[in-house]
Amino acid sequence: MSEILLDILPLAGKGYCCSQILGLLALRAQSRENPNLIRALSGLCHGLGQSGGTCGILSGGCCVLGLYLGKGSDGEAPLEQAELAVSTFVDWFTERVTPQYGGITCAAILGDESGKPDVSRCGQLLADAWARILLLLTEQGLDPAMPREE
Repeated sequence: MSEILLDILPLAGKGYCCSQILGLLALRAQSRENPNLIRALSGLCHGLGQSGGTCGILSGGCCVLGLYLGKGSDGEAPLEQAELAVSTFVDWFTERVTPQYGGITCAAILGDESGKPDVSRCGQLLADAWARILLLLTEQGLDPAMPREE
């Protein structure tokens, strides 16, 4: 079992969904806490508001990249590489899951109507997504442990 998966499983056991877990991993990397951000990410759980729509790993991953790269205040601009990093993540996720599950929705990945995450599917996909996010950040010369200046 990978080290990333060992970080993910206890969070899932505490009731966090995929999008929240990615947010928690990013905040932990930065040695920060932000309960408001984690609460906001709950709106992406189980495919956008429990609908089975777009997977929370995909939408949450885009949010995490935005945490590092996006605009956060009136006087701030997104980093130049923000759009490319997000679109690269979306492309990677789509190519990673579509052949195996038939789509990028939570319902397609879970393959049933329960809407309940499946650790055997979601856990490894979360670990792969977090690894991809870290790679995208480091390829841009960013340290995932460093938050954006406020």
